[in-house]
Amino acid sequence: MTASTTWKVGPLAEASGLTVRTLHHWDTIGLLSPSRRTPGGHREYTEDDIVRLYQVLALRGLGLGLESIAVCLDSGVDPTRVLRDHRASVEEALAGLDALRERLVRIEDEVAAGRAPTTEAVLAALRATGAAGPAAERVLRRHLDDEQMRTLGDGAAALGPTAHYLLEVEWPALYRRAEALRTAGTPPTAAPVRKLVARMDELSALFSGGDTTISTGVRAAWRTDPAALSGEATARPGQWDDLADYLDAARKGEGA
Repeated sequence: MTASTTWKVGPLAEASGLTVRTLHHWDTIGLLSPSRRTPGGHREYTEDDIVRLYQVLALRGLGLGLESIAVCLDSGVDPTRVLRDHRASVEEALAGLDALRERLVRIEDEVAAGRAPTTEAVLAALRATGAAGPAAERVLRRHLDDEQMRTLGDGAAALGPTAHYLLEVEWPALYRRAEALRTAGTPPTAAPVRKLVARMDELSALFSGGDTTISTGVRAAWRTDPAALSGEATARPGQWDDLADYLDAARKGEGA
């Protein structure tokens, strides 16, 4: 493709395996819009638009919805990162499945021998799903029981590589947007804030199976030990309490 190459919607649809209707829909919702106009007023896709199209297709291939994809891309995800993270997530998923298989075989052997699987074996299987690392696990167990921990593990396993993007890309982006609204003085009852909270809770339900007691427990864990949950060694208890209170107020429909 040369630097001056542009694409009209029909040829691009044919080349990408999409339909013209799909491209028109993505244009309407602002996910992917042709950024150049010809002297005659016709809209055409540029090379930058094609790069964004690849990003959309890559993220959609990981199972993300269109709204999630828009959040990822509008948060500044570049093509190199999409490629790198896509590959890394696949490799991580394969390694995780191998580890999970080994641990499940051990649990299966225990059950076949008439012995109940140990808590350590179950937690090892949970870690293999990517639901919790050792430090995060210890913190979560202060707020969740064994069954709730297993539910989190099952949720993460069911999401597969998509869990990586939800946790590493979309969720942080949602919190950054919420913090920007909070510091700008936007009331928690404002529509943009309520929309962000609704999406956060929707993502939470994917991991918790819709059990609100699990979501509440995870939020409490974040308050008590954000370093363990976030992986940021410098994070301190109370660091994000103002934002957490702001989001809780939005959930309850309370004013600023």
